[in-house]
Amino acid sequence: MTFHPSKLLALAGLLAAAPAAVQAQTTRPNTRGKIEEAEIEIVKERVNQLPEAARNFEKIKIDPPAKTASKVGYTYPDFRLPADLLNPSVRVLTIRQEEPAPQTGNYLKAGVGNYGTFLGRAHLHNTRSNSASYGLDLNHLASARGPIDKKNSGQSRTSLDLHGETYSGATALGAKVELGRERYNFYGYNRDVAMLPEADNLKQTFTRAGVKVYARNQAPETTFQYDLGVGFRHWNDRFEAKENNLYATLRSAYVLGEKGRVSINGDLSFISFEDSLKYNRPYFQITPAYEATLNRLAVTVGATIGYTGDTIRQAQQFNVYPAVRVGYTVTEDKFVVYGGLGGGVERVTMYDLTTENPWLAPNQRVADTRRGPTVYFGFNAAPARALEVNARLTLSNDRNLYFYNNSRRDSTKFDLVYDKKATQLVNIHGEIIYNAAEKTRIGLKADYNGYNVKTLAEAFHRPAFQSVLFATHNVYDKLLLGAELYTYSSSFGSSFRRPVGGPFQPQREVVRPTDSVVDLNLRGDYRIKENLSIFAMGNNLLGRKYERFLNYPVKGINVLAGVTYDF
Repeated sequence: MTFHPSKLLALAGLLAAAPAAVQAQTTRPNTRGKIEEAEIEIVKERVNQLPEAARNFEKIKIDPPAKTASKVGYTYPDFRLPADLLNPSVRVLTIRQEEPAPQTGNYLKAGVGNYGTFLGRAHLHNTRSNSASYGLDLNHLASARGPIDKKNSGQSRTSLDLHGETYSGATALGAKVELGRERYNFYGYNRDVAMLPEADNLKQTFTRAGVKVYARNQAPETTFQYDLGVGFRHWNDRFEAKENNLYATLRSAYVLGEKGRVSINGDLSFISFEDSLKYNRPYFQITPAYEATLNRLAVTVGATIGYTGDTIRQAQQFNVYPAVRVGYTVTEDKFVVYGGLGGGVERVTMYDLTTENPWLAPNQRVADTRRGPTVYFGFNAAPARALEVNARLTLSNDRNLYFYNNSRRDSTKFDLVYDKKATQLVNIHGEIIYNAAEKTRIGLKADYNGYNVKTLAEAFHRPAFQSVLFATHNVYDKLLLGAELYTYSSSFGSSFRRPVGGPFQPQREVVRPTDSVVDLNLRGDYRIKENLSIFAMGNNLLGRKYERFLNYPVKGINVLAGVTYDF
């Protein structure tokens, strides 16, 4: 399918002309309150910089009241296209109130839709407190039928997250527990056969579990700030592959005075992986740096030292990269330009890869990506009230950057493939965000990724262009409207054909383009009572059953409607 920028611009114009909406939390005089719905979240799968991924929905976490005023930062999640999951919402973050009202933080949500879809969610949290914060989040999203042969392409996801923190002055001690189970089917099969496969023969399941304990002190008035965590993650699939990851993270800074500080950031991980083969994957990375502020000039000088035990493609295991950044404030709070040199070893795990692409074949060899050295330039600007403009150009040299290509052994599954030589990457990122008093928010985010591969035929399943145009609007705190328009350019996969001459002839690889993606999503929430609201959403409203991954068309128009009860 051909990617037509002119058509995308037309669609973008239609979307921008009909802004949609977000509902911010508002302070109320009563002694009890509730967490207002502040998310509408659409997720669609990731492949590193421009991935597809499962749609993740996170409720806004209740933090204890801030003791000092700080500048509010507006941030948006990376918008990611998942393989074929119905998004229950598009998250739009709201401003944290300086004097928040008491909140119970509890709600139940349920919805039904076509394709036999059911959504259920329970979010339970303690009331706002200076001493502790704890709660749970239970999610279930399942579609009995999918775009191909009904139940043969059904899928489901269930997750349970538990968390708790205690506070003592500026210090927080906490723990998190994450449990999940997912079910997918390998429905990218050839349908030109006499007998179609049964759903149970196509099944793939993932089990995920994780626990993390941490301590942090990030109060701006303290001399020493730190965030230290230790955790464990487990993953396994239906084919008896399993991965255990013991890890630790450190983010710290020591203030030397008004003009400078020293920071040390580090990551440690040890993975034990087992499939047809069993092997270990150690990993270590640390970045010490000195940061100085000289009037309008901010300078960071340091180095990143990384080690990985991976030996795929004979990539270097021990790596050192510069960590240099120079920023200059042209106009205070209005315009900042920056540039720098960087790099690092990026940890890659089966836990994360299977959230991007759930149709991986067994016996994959996973390798960490050596990214660097990188050169980057950019600016952050606020040219007018409520308007933000950000842009960045990054040039990098990557080793063992993974790509997804259809498996020669079974074209319904995908293999991780790597360029035998370094891959040069050019990334151009830009975003424009307009936020009018938390009532109307309109934004555009776009990325261009140019991959220069040497020994691969194409940059398989990594689209060169991705964008999202989004808008939200809050109508008198009663009606919340939202919209997103996603675009992905075409990428490439492979099919395999056996030439004429007998079954013993080797298969010939044929590189095929995937579809370009134009995906329109709308949502509306209406508050009937103080603690009761209804919602409706439509996804892929243009009805294009595009193949983001070759042989895997997504659902056409899919809708979901339901009710939310706060208590």
